Amino acid sequence: MKKSNFIALVMGTVSGVLFSLGMCMALLPEWNAFTEGVVFGGIGIILGIITALVWCKMENVKLPKLNVKNVLRTLYAGVAVLVLGVGMCLCLVWNQIIWGTLVGLLGIVMLIALIPMIKGIK
Repeated sequence: MKKSNFIALVMGTVSGVLFSLGMCMALLPEWNAFTEGVVFGGIGIILGIITALVWCKMENVKLPKLNVKNVLRTLYAGVAVLVLGVGMCLCLVWNQIIWGTLVGLLGIVMLIALIPMIKGIK
């Protein structure tokens, strides 16, 4: 494993844990830690951005261009993740196992469709 990949792995893991812990703190009323959760989540997002910048610098990779195509891909990915999350909520929160499974599978298929959308088919 290259040094840059290891550093990105560690930093990405820390940022993901901080973000997810922050979201749990903010969204679970039993924890009574909304403000602290927003702070932890924000730190996680900032550390995730720093991770991407550090990895690009270490690998001598240019940042992706900010164009309409990349913005639409990002929006599509966000919608796909939300669809998967709605499927999980249907199963776990509202006990709608069949609908939740179908919506969750749709979200997974949407996420898998990102691969040819970004890499292309050759």
